[in-house]
Amino acid sequence: MDKGTVIRTIALLVTWVNLILVKYELQPISVLDDEDISMGITLIISVWAWFKNNYVTAKGKKQKKLLIEHNLVKKNSNE
Repeated sequence: MDKGTVIRTIALLVTWVNLILVKYELQPISVLDDEDISMGITLIISVWAWFKNNYVTAKGKKQKKLLIEHNLVKKNSNE
């Protein structure tokens, strides 16, 4: 996976875990302790993670390889 996919996935997981903690009145992540702020950040991160191309599946990896071969996307150094 490329760096962007990893960052978006981690951000998505952290915000959803925090939202679940808030919902069940457990100790939320201290930076995101207000319920409205937590829900807003979760919504933003979810849309961001959904919108961006995440080449996770075999089909997605083939698509990215083809895009790189035709110079339609930048190739990351960590791939």
